[in-house]
Amino acid sequence: MSKRADFKNRDRFIQLGIAISTLRRMRGMSQEQLAEKANVSRSFISAIEAPGLARPFSLVVFFNIADALDVDPADLINASVFPERILKNKK
Repeated sequence: MSKRADFKNRDRFIQLGIAISTLRRMRGMSQEQLAEKANVSRSFISAIEAPGLARPFSLVVFFNIADALDVDPADLINASVFPERILKNKK
C-alpha cells in the first residue's frame, strides 16, 4: 500500500484518525498503550491520529486498533465518516 493516500480517500483517513484519537482518549489510553495493544509502534499511532495528515494503513492494523479500543470496526468507520450529503451542505 502506498504511504500516500489517494486524494479521494485523504479526508477519510483524516476523519478515521480523528475518530481513533477521540475514542482512545475517551478510553483513557495513551498512544503508547494503544500501540502496544494494536501491535504497532507509538509513532505509527501518532501519524494515524495527526490532524491534517492522511496516513494510510492496512485492514490488519485497522482491525487491531478496533480490537484494542474494544469497538466494532464498523462502528469505528461509522463514527469517522460524514455522509456525502453533509459534506456538500455549505450552510
